[in-house]
Parts: sequence; structure tokens; C-alpha cells
Amino acid sequence: MTEHEGATYDFAEIQDKWLPVWDKIEPFRSDDPSDERPRKYVLDMFPYPSGDLHMGHAEAYALGDVIARYWRHRDYNVLHPIGWDSFGLPAENAAIKRNLNPVTWTYDNIDQQKRSMRRYAASFDWTRVIHTSDPEYYKWNQWLFLQMYNKGLAYRKDSWVNWDPVDQTVLANEQVLADGTSERSGAIVVKKKLTQWYFRITDYADRLLDDLDTLEGAWPAKVLSMQRNWIGRSIGADVDFVVEGRDTPVTVFTTRPDTLYGATFMVVAPDADLATELAAKADDATRVAFDDYLTEVQKTTEIERQATDRPKTGVFLGAYAINPVNGERLPVWAADYVLSDYGTGAIMAVPAHDQRDLDFALRFDLPIRVVVEPTVVALGATDAVDALTDNNPAITGKALAGDGKLVNSGPLDGLAKKEAVARAIEILAERGTGRSAKNYRLRDWLISRQRYWGTPIPIIHGADGTEYPVAEDQLPVLLPSTEGLNLQPKGSSPLGAAEDWVNVPNPVDGTPARRDPDTMDTFVDSSWYFLRFLSPNDSTQAFDPAEAKRWAPVDQYVGGVTHAILHLLYARFITKVLFDLGHIEFEEPFTALLNQGMVLMDGSAMSKSKGNIVKLSEQLEEHGVDAVRITMAFAGPPEEDIDWQSVSPAASNKFLARAWRIAHDVTSDVSTPAIGGDVALRRVTHHLLADAPALIESFKFNVVVARLMELVNATRKAIDSGVGPADPAVREAAEVIAVMLDLYAPYTAEDMWQLLGYEPTVSLVVWPAADPALLVQESITAVVQVDGKVRDRLEVSPNISADDLEVAAHGLPGVLRALEGREIVNVIVRAPKIVNIATKPAS
Repeated sequence: MTEHEGATYDFAEIQDKWLPVWDKIEPFRSDDPSDERPRKYVLDMFPYPSGDLHMGHAEAYALGDVIARYWRHRDYNVLHPIGWDSFGLPAENAAIKRNLNPVTWTYDNIDQQKRSMRRYAASFDWTRVIHTSDPEYYKWNQWLFLQMYNKGLAYRKDSWVNWDPVDQTVLANEQVLADGTSERSGAIVVKKKLTQWYFRITDYADRLLDDLDTLEGAWPAKVLSMQRNWIGRSIGADVDFVVEGRDTPVTVFTTRPDTLYGATFMVVAPDADLATELAAKADDATRVAFDDYLTEVQKTTEIERQATDRPKTGVFLGAYAINPVNGERLPVWAADYVLSDYGTGAIMAVPAHDQRDLDFALRFDLPIRVVVEPTVVALGATDAVDALTDNNPAITGKALAGDGKLVNSGPLDGLAKKEAVARAIEILAERGTGRSAKNYRLRDWLISRQRYWGTPIPIIHGADGTEYPVAEDQLPVLLPSTEGLNLQPKGSSPLGAAEDWVNVPNPVDGTPARRDPDTMDTFVDSSWYFLRFLSPNDSTQAFDPAEAKRWAPVDQYVGGVTHAILHLLYARFITKVLFDLGHIEFEEPFTALLNQGMVLMDGSAMSKSKGNIVKLSEQLEEHGVDAVRITMAFAGPPEEDIDWQSVSPAASNKFLARAWRIAHDVTSDVSTPAIGGDVALRRVTHHLLADAPALIESFKFNVVVARLMELVNATRKAIDSGVGPADPAVREAAEVIAVMLDLYAPYTAEDMWQLLGYEPTVSLVVWPAADPALLVQESITAVVQVDGKVRDRLEVSPNISADDLEVAAHGLPGVLRALEGREIVNVIVRAPKIVNIATKPAS
């Protein structure tokens, strides 16, 4: 509460006053079919109901709301919905810990967050709320699964998977952090062989990669780079190696088919099926050695296996492959530096030109053959010998990874890398032993989860293993009650123990069958939720195609960079699938993306263990919603982190009180035209009106706040210094302040709008147009320096020539005094109208 000359700014009273008014008039509904205004779809990443709103939510929803409110003021029909990403492990684990039903825990948290969200005054259309854990929502997850299953994009297979030993469930590759830990539980991820459901995202790898080009400039460069790196397309060749005693050749992908003559052994991932197959054909000692080795490998993470400084380990599999270009027998080894999900899980090893292969060859005394000779300048005989020694990997221990001329390579000798790669592929194709190919880091999306709180997979398994999709008219497959179920993580889905639920008749012949007991990864839920907002209450379809054509794709998406790979990649994939299936007419879900930074305390992320938690609820009680919101926007560029220790919501509160009192003090009538009012104040007002759109649209929200502060100061000065509160320019400025302040501080803005004599709501007022006549700059101040010190200033026309400015500068009193006893050496006139005069003592 702030008082000034009888006017009291009480943020709590203002909040209590306007929230019920907005609830009643619902100003942010966007479902009027007769509305012919242009449309904008602004979407914030929806929250997870893990507790009440926190400081991160406060920043994200403040920034997203600036954008939504701005486009309404620009006379757009804005769709700005909200919902809850309410399935998933965190809620299930929290419920188990508290001995609660996940349903109870989740929906109680949603109710709490919803109350806080309403209080926070984000301009959401509250008629479009969705919860992904509602049967009315997850029915359509199941529909989407069946659509993909019928197109061959959903499939089940046995494979080595990432296993979280704490949460007792599998993880997609994207859910394993760079240090080999689970992004959910923090546990070290291990490998486990299971039969799991996958989506064929790799079928879309090229489109997911190439279409990133269409998002340049509209998405952060960092996000585009992260997605490109994750997809990781490599261009090279598939090479077929015949393995002695095996009918089918082993296909190896390589980006360097030109180095085939330098291959001296083959390496297979120990957890690849091929390694097990070859070891089974070997002698007893080899089989035992391999089994022991595989056991040890399964205890290590992929990160450890890929570490370059880790000593190489492996076992010989007792098998030989035939090099297709020279017929040499290559020993086949199992080694953990090769991963089973890269290509076929097998590589050709060229130790002279790959450091990992070289380390392995040196460790196990395997041949090393140079086939790419680095370019060296021909010197004397002694130097040539030294050059050969310096470039011998067997001696230096350093692989020759650079370009050069091919040697020891038969028909490729003398060719440079580019030509040699092309010729090698031609030779392979001629012999029928290889072909050009692409490979990707991206792997198919593993969607099975061995937990309760998720969407049941709509498949029934017959006794003979036949898969039967649940008929669409029988959706949703509802989750069973938790009564009698043990939800504690145990490595298999709790749904498998729900006998009445899991045991069903075979839909074809009525024989005993079982439902699939796994649930879907919750990233399936969020991969298409932006479409469900378009028709959230439609019980006949996932979304209305007509509404999708009307609103989608999302014009502006706002959320954290932590979702740069996981959520955004999956949403892009599902969008392309829906496009191919004919359900939508666009291929990218989010036209533009804004990532906000984190809210820190004392330079580090807030956490209970660090004791640096700042509670949003306490900040709102102490300073008010508007002060917190405007503090978030004013703290800096949106993508940068905010250190709460370095900002001041108390100062924001004082600024809001100062702005509010201007509306309170205005005495002119609503109908008073601004023309004829104080010109200086009107110039400040209209320059802000003209500049703000470009600033907002380029996300310079903090700059607009600073300019608003300038306008508030200029208006206050005009009121207090003789212009007076009755001047029409003061009313005009106050109205502009209210309209623009609505972007950041809606409660204060609405109250100002009423004080100025208008009906609610200011949020729907169209942005006033700037008067071009008031944007013309009549004069500027030129600064005149002598030997680097400012000696005088000069009011001049913006169009003054450099020569005229120099002449005028020489006649200034301050300059004349500074030149006494000195002579001019040089004069430089530069923008913005600065005159630099250099002198020396007079001779």
C-alpha cells in the first residue's frame, strides 16, 4: 500500500476488486465464430501439477502474457489457452510417497495451481482448459497410437533399452542426460533387454532436419543447433562384409568408405545380437570370455563407454569378416566403445585414421595401415624420414584424421578424400557389396513405460502373441482403479496385476487374451496438446480440422529451453505424421519460439538443499501480482537468467503506484481532445506509441518498461510543474500508460482505466496510433569536446551539415575558453552530432 496526497495505491484491494469482474465478463474468450479480426495463437508450455506455482512459472507466464495482451491491443483475435500436463512419474512417485491415489494428488495440485494462475491474471481463455490425465483427453492419445500403428509407425520389438533403476522404468534416449543419468530421477541409467513399443521417428529424420531451415530466425539458434545435433545426419556408405560361416553379410555404415583398404579388423557392440550370435559359434573359452565381458559392459553407462580417456577393452569373437575391396580376413572383436544402436552395431576399424580404433589396436596388438597420407612439403632425405616417423600412428599413438592423398589403396591411390569417397562407393556398387547411405544419431522413440499413471496402450495380446488393436469405438481404454494395486516401482507395470482389467477375451475368437500392461511416455500427451485446445470439449474427434485450419499452427510458443530436444522434437514429429495422415494442413507446430531463462537466487538455481528458495506466494503477498510480473519483464532480455537477489519488486511497486496516481490526478473530461495540449509531453507519448510495437515484437520487453517509466516521469513532471492535471496531453499520456501497462500489470492498468472514466476492460482497447507530426524531431543537442572533454553543447537542426556544425562549434563560449593559448590540430565531426577538437599548445 502506497499513499500520496490522499491517493492510496493498495494492490491487494485492486486485485480483489478486478479478478471477479474479469471472471464475470470473460474478456479473453476466443470462440466467437463471427469475429473477423486476424487471429493469433499464443501458447505457453503448459505446467506440470507438482505443487503450487513457483518463480519459474511466474516468469514464463508473465512473458507469454505480454505477447498475448499485445496482440489483442493490436486488434487481433487471440487464442491463449492453458491446461495441465498431468500424467507422469513425478505425480505417481509423490502420491506413493504420501500413500495417496495419484488421481487425488494430481487433481488437488491442479486446483491449487488453477487458483494461483487466476490470481496471477494471465489472459487465458478459461473455457478451453484441458488435463492430459482426463479420459476425455487420453482417449485421443490412444486414437493417435492406433493411427500410427495402422500406418506401421508404431511397433514393438526386443531391444536393449535405457533403464532407470530408481523409477523402475525405461527411458527414451532423449531422457538420458549427458552424464548418463536419468533426467527424471537422477539415477545412473543402465541397459536392460526388454520388449517395448516404439514410434518410427527415424522415418522422419530427414524432414525433421531439413525443415529446421524454415524456422531460422523464428526459433532460437541454440535450439535449432541442438535439434540438428540430436538428429545427427551422417552421409557415407553401407558396406557389406561377409562373415565366415554366416549366410547373411554384416552391413557396416561408414562416413569414410575411402579408407576401406585401411580396415584391419571389425568391432561389434557386445550388447548387439550379432555379438551373441558369433560368440555362440565359437569355442567354449571364447563363449565364456564373451559372457563375462557382456556382464561387465551392462554395468556401464553409454557415457562411460564413449569416454575417450577410458582404456579400451574387448574380446575376440573367434570370427573373421572379409574385406569386400581386397579380400583380407579381418578378425571380429566385441568392444564396448561401439554402441548397439548405432547403425547395425558393427563398425569397420581403420586404426590409422580413427583414434578409438587406434587405441584399441595398440591395446590388442592389431595391424595398423596408413591409407591416407597427409600432404607434406618434399624436403631433404633426412626430413622425409622424419616426416614419415612423425606421421606413423603406430609410433606416435595419434591417428591421422585429416585429409590427404590415398595410398596403399589400389584404384584409389593418388585421389583426394572427396574423389576417393565417390570412387569407393562406385566400386562397391559395381561389385554389389555396398551403396551410398545416410545414418542418424536419432533413434526411434521408445514410448513404453512400466508405471501406472499414464495412457494405457490400446493393444490386446493373444495367447499366440498376435497383436489386436482395440477398436476405436471402444476407446478410451480406461485406467483401472488403484484399489488393491501395488504402485511401488518394481520393474513391471502395475497394470499387469490388475487381473480384472488385464485379462480380456480375444476380440477375434474369444479365447483368453491380455491387455498390454504398459502405459505411454507422457511426451506423447504433450506432442499434440496444442491441437486439442482448438476444440477441447469435442467428444467426437481429437480436434476439429476446421478449427485447426482457422487457428493453427501456433504463432508464438513460449517456454523453457530444457524442452529443446524432447518435447519440441516429438511435437514436430507428430505434427508431420498428422499432416501425412491428412488431418492437418501444416508440417511445423510452432511458427515462432521464445525461450525464457531461469530464475536464480544468489547466482544459482533455487533448491531446498541450498536453502535459497524464494516462494512466489510470499512475493505476491508482500509486493502484489503486478509488481512481480513487471519485475520479471524488466529484469533483462527474456532469454537471460534472472537473479532474484539483484531485482526489486518493491521498486516495481513504487513505480506502479506512481503510474496509478497519474490516473487518479487527471481532471480533464473523457471527451477532451489531446490536440492543443502540452506538445513536449505529447512528443514523449507518441514516440513511445511508435517505438513500442517493434520492441515488443522483438521481445525487448524490458526496454518498453524503461520507456514507460520515462513517460510516467514526464507526465508526473508535467502535472507538478505548471502544465497541470487538466491539460489534455496529461490525459492522453495517462491513457497510453494504462493501455501499455496492461501488458505487464493488468490489475493496475484496469484500475487506472476506470479512474480515467472508462468501462472495463482496458485489455481490449486497440493500440492508439502515433501521430506522425509529433514524431518529427525539431532539434538535437550536439556535444562539443576539446581534447576529449565536453566543453559546450549546441541545439541544432537534425539536418545540419558537418561543415556548418563545425563552424557553429568554434563560436561557442566554452570552446573559445578551452582554445585559449592552444591551436587546433584536427576536428572530427561524427554522428550522433559530436564534434571532437584536438589541440596542442600554441607555438
